[in-house]
Amino acid sequence: MNARIPLFVAALAAGVAILAPTFVAPALAEMTKMVGGAPMYPSKNIIENAVNSKDHTTLVAAVKAAGLVDTLEGAGPFTVFAPTNEAFARLPAVTVDALLKPENKQMLMSVLTYHVVPGRLTESDIDAKIKEGGGKAMLKTVQGQDLTFARGAGHLWVIDAKGDKAEVTIPNVMQSNGVIQVINKVLLPS
Repeated sequence: MNARIPLFVAALAAGVAILAPTFVAPALAEMTKMVGGAPMYPSKNIIENAVNSKDHTTLVAAVKAAGLVDTLEGAGPFTVFAPTNEAFARLPAVTVDALLKPENKQMLMSVLTYHVVPGRLTESDIDAKIKEGGGKAMLKTVQGQDLTFARGAGHLWVIDAKGDKAEVTIPNVMQSNGVIQVINKVLLPS
């Protein structure tokens, strides 16, 4: 008879719980957020994760059309304020169509890089800058203009040059080369 069986029976009789070791697949163990129905892995870069999000197909198409894939696959780090498909759908259809035309590549690059801030900024990092700024923080985008950040009604808000506000709906989606902050509005530079 197996020597472990009496030990197992004695443990059960004593009311001791025996837990079997569990196996967690490495890919699942590193998963931190679900975005657009897909797991976002911190070991993958911004593009590798974004292409799997069903909520960011328009953004991914725009990034490809603007020729920014290599940049956002690069070392970074970058903080990307990533508008959802719904955010793009709120823009007039002619605006999105116009931005995706090859002759408007520079304008598209300007809009997209306006959603990117150099560095790896988590929600708490941005909150600290808001506190330092007395309730608001200004961060320079890769495009060159500033975005304003503020807290209101328990939400983190990103305010563009025109004064329009986007809410961070899914914060801190960590990437190997930065962080994605999912937002519900497309931000437009002046």
